[in-house]
Amino acid sequence: MTLGVIMLVHTDFQRAVQVARHWVAAQCPVVIHVDASVSRKAYRDFRAELKSEELIKFSKRHKCEWGMWGLVAASQTASELMLDSFSDVRHVFLSSGSCLPLRPIAELKAYLDARPGTDFIESATTADVPWTQGGLEAERFTLRFPFSWKKKRFLFDRYVRLQRAVKFKRRIPKGLVPHMGSQWWCLTRKTLSSILKDPDRPIYDRYFQKVWIPDESYFQSLARLYSTNIESRSLTLSKFDHQGKPHIFYDDHLQLLRRSDCFVARKIWSRADRLYKAFLTEPVQELCTSEPNPTKIDRLFAKAVERRTIGRAGLYMQSRFLDRHWENGVTASPYSVFQGFEELFEDFEPWLAKASGCRVHGHLFAKDRAEFSGRQTVINGALSDNANLRDSNPQAFLTNLIWNTRGERQCFQYSPQDLQKNNWLMAKDPNAQISVISGSWAIRLFKSNRSFSDLRSEAARLQKIEADFLKAMRSPWSKARVRIWTMAEFIEAPMEPLQTIIDEIGKHSPRRLSEAPRMTDLTGFGQFLQNLKNQGMHPYLMGDFSVTTEVNSNSKPASRPYLVR
Repeated sequence: MTLGVIMLVHTDFQRAVQVARHWVAAQCPVVIHVDASVSRKAYRDFRAELKSEELIKFSKRHKCEWGMWGLVAASQTASELMLDSFSDVRHVFLSSGSCLPLRPIAELKAYLDARPGTDFIESATTADVPWTQGGLEAERFTLRFPFSWKKKRFLFDRYVRLQRAVKFKRRIPKGLVPHMGSQWWCLTRKTLSSILKDPDRPIYDRYFQKVWIPDESYFQSLARLYSTNIESRSLTLSKFDHQGKPHIFYDDHLQLLRRSDCFVARKIWSRADRLYKAFLTEPVQELCTSEPNPTKIDRLFAKAVERRTIGRAGLYMQSRFLDRHWENGVTASPYSVFQGFEELFEDFEPWLAKASGCRVHGHLFAKDRAEFSGRQTVINGALSDNANLRDSNPQAFLTNLIWNTRGERQCFQYSPQDLQKNNWLMAKDPNAQISVISGSWAIRLFKSNRSFSDLRSEAARLQKIEADFLKAMRSPWSKARVRIWTMAEFIEAPMEPLQTIIDEIGKHSPRRLSEAPRMTDLTGFGQFLQNLKNQGMHPYLMGDFSVTTEVNSNSKPASRPYLVR
């Protein structure tokens, strides 16, 4: 007999009975500690279930609370009982009631027999561990923590703040270097006896009683004083999320656990019947000597943490709304935004759909409704064109649209008359391709029959809106692919920018455009801009339009740039 097992139990007693009997069946003595918070009746019933097992003993009970001294006291008491009662135990394995052996006990015993003087305990200094949570690393050893972090959080935080304010610092016992690691260890009889029988143990106990989470540092620190051969790792598979909470294993993790080659795993869901049946009752064909290798499944857990913290690109849902600056991509796939094109060109939407092979929408953020392609009222994902629904959360509307239609590039029109709440979202989105002909909004005013005084105030309002939009697009924080032309600049040679845009977004292989959209008649537009200036409004976003310069798409000289033979 070489291996003894300590079980710390506080709930799910029927599962603990199964596991304890499994250890005993392999001739491993078991000492069980039951949390003092458990009712007397539940404790008596639990003991009665195991009274026929000669290799099972129950230790003195302590009240065990997370992060407090009780867990260490429970481990000490159970360890003392184990060493006193079973003289032939060479290694002591600490486990919990939710731990489950994954490999035959004979394999674990053979593994330890081959390493009779090795202590398996994760033990690293605070400077070397990346998993500490709550902002307390070295301070957990230099401040006092008499209050429960879970039950008396207010007092805990206030007392820590007070100690920092007065610059209080505890003295670490001489010769002790604080180490941290998993509380689940497997120590040799020699090392464990040295820790429990050390003449300075009262000093160490008093010190660690006010350390935060002492079960992760007491044995980990003292083992460094006595062990001659430490392997700084635990033989128990335990995985934690980004908040320091343990992952729970369910029935669908069966193959994952088998792949790890670990001897024991925690935490196992108490109703994972398939896991308990597979590892406790199914016959073993042959013994395996492979080394425990939890790194085989580390990639899956890293992926789970990533999915939990930042989710999938462009997918926001009720269960996981992104934290600011934690976005794993603002949207799910590339899309294109066109501002000023529909005003400058007639029938721009059908031309763009034909030339690019993409789905082309109108003004998705128009005042009255979302102008989906073909003017549908509902599209993928039951996304409605209702303006009230859209405006309740414009960001979710856009990201849902891109998510629901991923695999097909979306293009839509935009203008200063549309809802502007997504400007910064699009500017910071690497998936956005934004093409702007600044000042084109004035064409609609030019063609309207409104009074000039109304046109002047409306032009001033729209110009300010577009100026703010362009400021966001040109910001150093902008990650979108942005192209901006003034209207005067664009109409001089429109084919080159149109060709560039189509080459970038088109589904077809790059090819020269054989036709261009028909440009609207701009006869008199230069004089219109001059009239705005004369009325005291300076339309600067259009570029340099001369009063005498006219652009007429029907004139022969203007038609040549739009037809490639």
